[in-house]
Parts: sequence; structure tokens; C-alpha cells
Amino acid sequence: MPVFDFNNTPEEKKEPVCTYTTFRSNEPEASADKPILILDNSARQWNHHSCGVFENPVKRTAFEFKEEGGTVSADILRIDARFTSLVKWLGEHRISVRLSGENRPEGYAVYRIRETAFGGGTKLSAEDGFLQFMIERLLASSAPSEDLEDEDQVENGDEMKLTSLQSITDFMTCAGRTLPDNIQLWARRNLAVARSAEVSPEERRHAQRALSIMMNVQWKHHYFEAIDPKEARRILDEELYGMEKVKQRIIETIIQINRTHTLPAYGLLLVGPAGTGKSQIAYAVARILKLPWTTLDMSSINDPEQLTGSSRVYANAKPGIIMEAFSIAGESNLVFIINELDKANSGKGNGNPADVLLTLLDNLGFTDNYMECMVPTVGVYPIATANDKSQISAPLMSRFAVIDIPDYTADEKKVIFSQYALPKVLKRMGMRSEECIVTDEALDAVIEKYADTSGIRDLEQAAEHIAANALYQIEVDGVEKVVFTPETVRELLG
Repeated sequence: MPVFDFNNTPEEKKEPVCTYTTFRSNEPEASADKPILILDNSARQWNHHSCGVFENPVKRTAFEFKEEGGTVSADILRIDARFTSLVKWLGEHRISVRLSGENRPEGYAVYRIRETAFGGGTKLSAEDGFLQFMIERLLASSAPSEDLEDEDQVENGDEMKLTSLQSITDFMTCAGRTLPDNIQLWARRNLAVARSAEVSPEERRHAQRALSIMMNVQWKHHYFEAIDPKEARRILDEELYGMEKVKQRIIETIIQINRTHTLPAYGLLLVGPAGTGKSQIAYAVARILKLPWTTLDMSSINDPEQLTGSSRVYANAKPGIIMEAFSIAGESNLVFIINELDKANSGKGNGNPADVLLTLLDNLGFTDNYMECMVPTVGVYPIATANDKSQISAPLMSRFAVIDIPDYTADEKKVIFSQYALPKVLKRMGMRSEECIVTDEALDAVIEKYADTSGIRDLEQAAEHIAANALYQIEVDGVEKVVFTPETVRELLG
């Protein structure tokens, strides 16, 4: 659709000159085949790298190429709808840029824009990182709907480590439509507070800090690309021995994601004895989903305010753990690993932390007291661990698909020790397998030693102890290898 751009001013009282049409694109990267914009090259061919400025908004929608003999303009013919605000901002501020493009029959296809130092030339500006950040976020966003492509409706922005009001304002101007609607409105209000002379310095500081935190999060759309089940299985086999029923349940979840391209309505609750690898399973799932992950340790959370943040009425107010997790991850799609969910009911403060988790798990949005805004949570995938599911409230249990993690048998522990735990420790210590030999009888003695303990943590510690003892004998006593017998194992492990 044609877009009446930024060419006229009230003083001119002329009809706007429209030189380009917009096209809708959701491409995550720009290339000559999928450019940001196309410039007219009918009169002449432009260099692969060309410097200049987008023309002032009172002129045509064009680019001024800086040539040896002066400046030469070329009209913009087509532009990705996501970038119209950015080009307007670059033109209004007369920011010198270097284009990278390719001459094609349809025009000069621009696929990269870099900011150059003031005064022209090809040297990049120190501010180029900010421009690249905006371009990266715009490429990561969806094309605006056709009814929002009007320039008059562009208001806001997105993220990065934005701290100054100017950088936040510029980013909101250029990339506002990458934010969810409610956050766009929230951002405008907080920016007004941060600029206001009618509120206290403390209120302005809190508003600016909240804006910086919110802009730091990339609010992704919630379409999930298909995941290769074979690769998922390879990761699970690499991380876990046995547990076929557990692996099957996780692969079923992957197949469901591939069919719907959305996360399942329920997270995973891994229940089993300590040391059975529940956290390891959670990390493996995050790796399969290719999402950042964060952990919530419910045994250390005694007050709901730790999760929800504190009100800005307090001088030392700050966001809660959940909002900080979004900020650290830098995106809205992430895996929340909730450790020891069975400890979530033991709050000692002014409420129950478990009640806060319910709003996070419902995927309807989470409100942080400091941010004063509902944060979308549809891209959050929760994976919880617990030792005793009888201690978990029914409302919490209903938010999860429960997977029971059984303890390992003696035969499984033998395989884990000999094929996983010990080789892993030897590799880390730079030792060869022939330098540390544990006989079959000695292996039986190791398993017998920890027959009454659940999980494999004791086995992993035993492997560490045995390998360290072998290395000591090799380095200090000068032996070539160490062979462990049942007697030496029992003596070493006590």
C-alpha cells in the first residue's frame, strides 16, 4: 500500500510526495534478495557501499548519496513496513549512514544500514551499536498490520540496555510496534512521568528505571518453530541414562509443539527422590527448546514480594525475581525452572508464594508491583521439580503434567558410574581411561557402599574421589596406572 511519508510541513501546505510503497515482511535477516528498502537506480548504478543521509522530512523520500562531485539523490521505491519509522528518524536527525546494497533490475536493494561518524566518511560512529540494536529488534518483530502502517500511528519502541531517556525515546519512536499493545501504552505513560517536572525526583527515577528494564526485554511473538524429534532424543540420551518413560513423555511434548507451534498449556512437574536428575532433565528440555532458562528456588522464597516486587512508593523499591528473570534473559520466551515446588507453601511473610506462582503458570499475564504493568507470559514454559508431591497444593498440581522420576536400580547405577560419571571426571582431569581402572568387583563395592542412598550424586562424588586418588598416585608416587580393587575402594570411600 502507498504510504504518505514525512515530506510535507504545515508551512508548505502541499500534498505529500509519495515515492515509495511498503511491503510486508517477517524475514528475520535482511539480504539483497530480502532487502530493507529499494532505491531508484534507473539513472545510475550505486556502489556496493555508499554513504550519505536520508533526506530531511521536508524533502522527498529519498537518499542523498555523497559522491566526489557533490550529492546525488535517489528516491526510495519500496520499503519494508517495519522500517518506515526508522528511516523517518534517520532523516529527521540527518544521521550519516553507510548503505550496503546490490544493484538489481528493480533497483538498488539495501540490506544493511550502518551509522558513520559525524562529518561524513566511512568510519563508523560510536553510536552505530544503538542503530544496529534497533535494526536487529525490528527484524525480529512481525510486520505491522496494514491498518497500523500509517506513519501517524507510530509511537513507541522496544529494548537493549537502554538507560538514558533520549535513547529510550528514540527507540520507542523507531520500533514502537514491536511492543505488545498494553506495554506500548504503559511505556508512553512512564516516559511522561520520567520527563515531568511536576513529580518528585524519586518518581522520575523509578519511571526511568522501569522503562529501562522493560525495554531490555525482546517481546517475541509466540510462534515456535518445529523441533527435530531425533535431535531432541539425542540430547536426552546424552544427558540421561535410561528413563525411557520420561524421555517418551518429553518427546510427546515436542511433537505437540510441532503440530500447534505453541507451547503446551501445561508445564512439566518432575517428582522423584533427591539426586535422580530432575534438574538435569529440566536443563535438557530448555536446551531442546532452544530457550534461555532461569531458576526459582522456592525453598529460599519466604515472601510473595520477592516474586512480585515492591511498590514504587518506597525509596528502595525494586522489581521481583520474575521480572528480573525476563530482564536477564533479554526476551519474553524462556523456561522457568521452579526448584522444590513442594516448599512453595511455606511462606513466612505476608502471604503465600504459591499463590503468586498460579498467575505465572496460567499464562494470562503476570503483574509486577514495581513495573505496574501486566507482563505477557504466554512464551513462558514452566518446569518444576519436587521430592514429595503430597506437599503441593491441588491448584498448583493442576497446572502441570506430572512425570514421576523413579530411582535407579543397582544395574543402572553400575552403567551410570562406569560409562558416564567416571569417564566424565577423567576427561575433566585430563586423564586417560587406562590410568584409572575400576575392576568389576570394585564397581560392585562402590554400588554396595551407596545401596541405601537415592539418586546418583553419591556415585558422582565417588567417581571424583577415585579419579583424584589415582591422579595423586600417578603424579606423586610415579606409578603409570592405578587399579582399584574392592579392598582399596572400601578403604578410600570409608
